[in-house]
Amino acid sequence: MISVTISRVRRMVKSALPFCLFASLLLSGCHNATVPDTFAEVNKAPKIYPDYCDVTVPLNIAPLTFEWDGKADEVVARFRAGDAEVVCGGDKVQPDMDQWHTLTANATGKAMSVEVFVRSGEQWSRYKPFSIYVSGDSIDPYISYRLISPSYVTYEELTLNQRCLENYDERVMVDNMLCSTELSGQCVNCHNYQQYDPNRMQFHARQKDGGTVISYNGQLRKINMRNDSILSAGVYPAWHPWLPLIVYSTNNTGQSFHTRNLNKIEVFDSASDLIAYDVQKNEVTNIENDTTEFEVFPCWAPDGKTLYYCSAHFEFRDTASHDREVIMRAKEIKYNLYKKSFDTDTYTFGPRQLVYRADSLGRSVTLPRVSPDGRYLMFTIGNYGVFHIWHHEADLCLMNLADGSIRPMDEINSADTESYHSWSSNGRWVIFSSRRDDGGYTRPFIAHIDADGRGSKPFELPQADPDYHRQFMKSYNIPEFMKGPVDVKPQDFARLLKNSNGDAVKYVGKLKK
Repeated sequence: MISVTISRVRRMVKSALPFCLFASLLLSGCHNATVPDTFAEVNKAPKIYPDYCDVTVPLNIAPLTFEWDGKADEVVARFRAGDAEVVCGGDKVQPDMDQWHTLTANATGKAMSVEVFVRSGEQWSRYKPFSIYVSGDSIDPYISYRLISPSYVTYEELTLNQRCLENYDERVMVDNMLCSTELSGQCVNCHNYQQYDPNRMQFHARQKDGGTVISYNGQLRKINMRNDSILSAGVYPAWHPWLPLIVYSTNNTGQSFHTRNLNKIEVFDSASDLIAYDVQKNEVTNIENDTTEFEVFPCWAPDGKTLYYCSAHFEFRDTASHDREVIMRAKEIKYNLYKKSFDTDTYTFGPRQLVYRADSLGRSVTLPRVSPDGRYLMFTIGNYGVFHIWHHEADLCLMNLADGSIRPMDEINSADTESYHSWSSNGRWVIFSSRRDDGGYTRPFIAHIDADGRGSKPFELPQADPDYHRQFMKSYNIPEFMKGPVDVKPQDFARLLKNSNGDAVKYVGKLKK
């Protein structure tokens, strides 16, 4: 029996057709559309999906397509920017690339107006016009993310994908199924880049053919980072801004499933430390390994002299296995924010310093990310635990590093999960995973960040077909900005994983430059 998933069919079609042809097939909704002569006025915003009313977008974003979120016999939208006017209609509103570029060019630094007309039977209605603000701040042309089924039913059928934000072109970077078989499989995760550079990337493979894959200036290597002197192979990575150095957390990770908790899945650590790895020398050392602390999620400041991370104090009572004790006491585990100084000449880390004590407020902080200008630190806050992507209460917060003040990002947060956030290279945009649409699937949302650290209303990642995400049964994990595409083919990554045991790391007491 041949089994092909919908997502794989889409990838096959998109790879088989030239992109321009694929795009033209999907962007046919604006032909022969006209604005109705007579209509009833409705003094409220139109109900559209995705909700693009009054969002701020970069000038180089792909066209924002949308559809009426309800029953309608016909929809027509009129876009206006300066002396440009575009009318789109049909079941879906899909301006083509040339039309969209004309609109955004005319609206840069200002806004385009959008009118939506809806026909039910013979009656047309015109809804209150809304604006799409076009920022002069451009956005990095690419993002990458992991696609995974949230139910874990098809755990191995996952990919690392890259998407061009300037159009709808999406390509698979790493296909996990190329290394999996009927009897054994693996997982790929934690893709990360040095300074948004697609030529300096890494990701992990777990279980079968496991190892850390590092692409560094054209050299592709598989690293076996397991060593008796460290807790585990590297997990959550943080590239130094310019040195050939990656700091990882090492984690003994497990998961449990709940039947009566809103947060159905709990991912936890029963132990975790921090290590530093020299990419060129293939050497590794411990930098934080207190047995009463769970250290995780390292993050460099852009000056390369400060390392931020999260840590939870936890002392085992040894009345059960460590995994079971962590599960039973999960709501006691709350992470605080710390930092360590780093000397770039001697590769020396200073002692840890407390930055934000979230546990005193009954909260837990994860995923710190510093803005490229070094002014702000964004993090995810939850009630407890370390894996907030599964926590419906998780929100984004912003710390002003100049004065230490912290505020919830209410202008970005929703009533559901916000997590896995990344800054653009110019610091004017953030992308994050949110469950705001349906509570089940994480999807990428983008928001503009102004000079004062205020965010705009987030907009969902544009697709050629506005209904794409409602039909796509995968979650987006760890969206990361990139300055260009990764050129390594999925087959080359798979060949390396399958044919190499990996270069064994050397443990040293201290790294040296």
